[in-house]
Amino acid sequence: MEKYAIQHRKFSSKVHHTIVLSFLFSLFSFVTFAQVSSSIDSTSIKIGAEAKFTVEVTADSTDLVIFPEGQTFLPLEVIESYKVDTTYEESKYRLIKKYGLTQFDSGRYTIPKQKIYINEKIFETDSFSLEVRDVIVDTTKQKMFDIKPAIEVDSPPFDYIQLLYWLVPLLLLAVLVGYLLFRRKKIKEAREEKLPPYEEAITALHQLDNSELLKHHKSKEYYSQLTDIVKRYLDREVDDTVLEKTTDELIERLQLLKDGGSFDFDAENIRELQQILRRADLVKFAKMQQEEGQARADRNTIEEIINETHEAVPEPTEEELLQNELYLEELRKKKQRNKWILGAIGLVSVVLISALVYGSVTGFDNLKDQVFGNEMRDLSEGKWIKSEYGNPAVIIETPEVLVRVPIAETGNESMLIKDKSVFVFGQLSDPLYINVSSTSLQQEKPVDLDKALDESLVQFEQSGATNLLVKREDFETESGIKGLKAFGKFNVKVNDNEVLKNDSYYELILFSQEAGLQQVIVVYQEDGRFAEAIKNRIIRSVEIEVQQTQGTEK
Repeated sequence: MEKYAIQHRKFSSKVHHTIVLSFLFSLFSFVTFAQVSSSIDSTSIKIGAEAKFTVEVTADSTDLVIFPEGQTFLPLEVIESYKVDTTYEESKYRLIKKYGLTQFDSGRYTIPKQKIYINEKIFETDSFSLEVRDVIVDTTKQKMFDIKPAIEVDSPPFDYIQLLYWLVPLLLLAVLVGYLLFRRKKIKEAREEKLPPYEEAITALHQLDNSELLKHHKSKEYYSQLTDIVKRYLDREVDDTVLEKTTDELIERLQLLKDGGSFDFDAENIRELQQILRRADLVKFAKMQQEEGQARADRNTIEEIINETHEAVPEPTEEELLQNELYLEELRKKKQRNKWILGAIGLVSVVLISALVYGSVTGFDNLKDQVFGNEMRDLSEGKWIKSEYGNPAVIIETPEVLVRVPIAETGNESMLIKDKSVFVFGQLSDPLYINVSSTSLQQEKPVDLDKALDESLVQFEQSGATNLLVKREDFETESGIKGLKAFGKFNVKVNDNEVLKNDSYYELILFSQEAGLQQVIVVYQEDGRFAEAIKNRIIRSVEIEVQQTQGTEK
């Protein structure tokens, strides 16, 4: 019985441990259910080829998963970030994210560990090694050909159709603008050249007589014109508020002017004018048809009223005549100013149209150069000069003659240098800068070009070059003289507080002989048209005078 009990206690203890372990494993699996794995489809690619890096995450549907974005794979470049592929299996989501990676320089690279965020907890992927191989070219099977000489190509034929597409709309627009300006001028002149009030009224009455309104029984139109004639005359000659008044207000205003002594109206004329205006109101508003005889009688009465009113108008005083002359003089000056303005507008329009046509045919860059000038174009298309500078001489072709500049030597340099000459064109901050120097050494021994190039670059920075990007390669002139070249870009430091934003590009070439050291520096600001061509022409023209030592060419 005791043994069983012991065995039972042992069995119970095992059961208890099993339950606890099962609970802990269940809890652990519940907390750390997320799984992250990574892989790469190839560990070796050619330059520029794509290697796919894959990240797989298994997580619950409620988890927040964040994959890395941007250039987090440096020194490798991400050329494409593919969309996340999602699958569902065994109550979990399986997320697959792929990245396309590449590199354009050969070598062995390490893909860094990538951080995956799951519910603000960080998981890291494995790192992989990737080899980027050069593209092997078999020169024994590939035929090599000499560089063909440059040939002149005839200019393309002039496209007259393209010119018409631009010219015809511009000419039509110019004609339309000219017509509108001319019409506006004529209307304005006609408005300004009005007849005097009396002549205008009599002329209007004769024009009304020549109309056939009464023969066609158009009493409304006839009386409308008749009343307008007399009202316009009184408005210009007597009171400038007549056109705004009704019949009763007009008669009341004329009577007021007569009673106040402002104007000597005949009472009978006022009464007759009132009767005619009231008949006109009946014709216009009550559609009453008036007999032809009555209409002609009213017309004659209106002419008599105008004549008698004209006789009652006092003669202008000398002051009024003087004011009128001043007004006429000001009007003449205004017309003259308008003529000048129209002439200027016409001239500007012709210039603009000519500029548009010229720019369409020859190019707007060419038009801009012709109008505002282009220093780099002038240098490129001008007469170049080929000359020798220094001893040993540097032979170079440049747009302008280089000017010798004085140099300041330190004590150490004077012990090593026998003679040094420096020739320059422009300044470092200019669109084009050329510096040629030739140095004769005290000791006739080979110069380490790499060390000399480092010293030249240091001097280059001291002269104002900052943020200097340097690339090196061997250089050889057309005659076969070898040298060392550095090239790249930099920013010009004008002073301690100012650095030019625009990049400047440079090429620095060094040549070494047993008794001399020659240096050529060309700095230019890229304009996309002439600067680089100027630099290439200068560099291609560089030659070095080879010194003869003990009958041997060095």
